[in-house]
Amino acid sequence: MSTGIPSIELVSGAEQAVKDREPGRLSRLERRAAKAKGKISSPWASTLAIIIAIAWTVPTFGLLLTSFRPRMEIRRTGWWTFPANPAVTLENYTDVLFGSSTAFSTFFVNSLVITIPAVIIPISLALLAAYAFAWIDFKGRNILFVAVFALQVIPIQVTLIPLLTQYVDWGLAGSFWTIWLSHSIFALPLAIFLLHNFMKDIPPSLVEAARVDGAGHVKIFFQVLMPLLTPAIASFAIFQFLWVWNDLLVALTFAGGSTNVAPLTVRVAELAGTRGAQWHILSAGAFVSMVVPLIVFLALQRFFVRGLLAGSVKG
Repeated sequence: MSTGIPSIELVSGAEQAVKDREPGRLSRLERRAAKAKGKISSPWASTLAIIIAIAWTVPTFGLLLTSFRPRMEIRRTGWWTFPANPAVTLENYTDVLFGSSTAFSTFFVNSLVITIPAVIIPISLALLAAYAFAWIDFKGRNILFVAVFALQVIPIQVTLIPLLTQYVDWGLAGSFWTIWLSHSIFALPLAIFLLHNFMKDIPPSLVEAARVDGAGHVKIFFQVLMPLLTPAIASFAIFQFLWVWNDLLVALTFAGGSTNVAPLTVRVAELAGTRGAQWHILSAGAFVSMVVPLIVFLALQRFFVRGLLAGSVKG
């Protein structure tokens, strides 16, 4: 492996491989995207999408209106009567975020501390594993890949008690490490599968051109493949972020109700169970827990479909 090859030569070799492709001929990824676009744009699919969008949007809109209505109005009438009596207040959000009895701000920070590493760790490990499965020829590669893929069928519930026992033996119980490790373990099989499929769709001529230019595995991974993997990484990051942020089972098992570790979902569940009559706090708290995932999805949604079509439907 030559380490003195300027990066510009590596890029020029890869770009030349793309230019050498026959004009007018669609790549496998482009053909798959065109086929999926034809199915999605049918009138029946559009009608079904509109119905599903309305079914999801109406309750969310009602929750938003309820969270701004005064406490007594919420008890007396439903949110659909808002146009007749448009009274709004910010006291619900003040109580939720800064009230001593709810302490949502603390749980909100806990959710961020849990979610960000639980997204970065599995993606980093899965990228390395997917590259090895896709572009490094070693003995038993196919069998090992099938074994990793098969791990997706194991239910999370059967792993909770063994993992919790192990964390207690290691002295990690009650810390963020238990949740980070658990979410990383659960996410790795799917992440490796999606990223591997996406890497296999990249034209081999790009990698071969980089090797001819003298690039090793590190240069190929960071300078050739990584720029092309952005849609796949973003689509899985959205999946993982939404899964971890909305998770209750793993957080409740490994973090419990501790204020120092528990995320927002644990607190919302407690509010629903112990303060079911205080809808003004519950509605505002539920909407606070929805804001961050909504922002993340809207910010990265342009990569979402591209990443899914490229990696998850590989035949």
